[in-house]
Amino acid sequence: MTRLIAIVLASVLVLAACTPGPSGHSRAGQYQISSNSTAKTQYRVLDSINALRKAAGASPLEFNAKLNAAAATHSRDMSIQNRPWHFGSDGSSPIQRVKRVGYEGRFLGENISETYESELQTLEAWLAQDGTRAVIMNKAAQEIGFAWFREASGKIWWTLVTGRSDATAMVHG
Repeated sequence: MTRLIAIVLASVLVLAACTPGPSGHSRAGQYQISSNSTAKTQYRVLDSINALRKAAGASPLEFNAKLNAAAATHSRDMSIQNRPWHFGSDGSSPIQRVKRVGYEGRFLGENISETYESELQTLEAWLAQDGTRAVIMNKAAQEIGFAWFREASGKIWWTLVTGRSDATAMVHG
């Protein structure tokens, strides 16, 4: 199964590299995301995740605006704290943050990262680790939020949140 996921991910990354996008590297080598490419960047990640989930027999995820808002808020907050961790500067947990934005479903998981890499490189790193891969591949997940905050220095703070609109969802799939 891990080999199948690696093959599908490699295929997705090769295809993504072949398609011109609005984001890229600056002269200094820092990964740039233009402000008008948010949706394209988010859907590039969602399409990659759904290709991997399909290969593993899991249902596709759909974006949820409230989970996107929770992810965006946490990415900015991690930048303010200058550390990648799952607690907000006010001590809030991921569960509390998704409730704050009005998400009525069940929180299932959160992945975070502090990097200068692209969204697909970040996804690849998450898939290489058992815990973060489990969040992405959780068969109980139905919805996703994905956002980032890019500092002037070029450092990017990534957050991915998964949930399920059915309150009776399993926590681990």
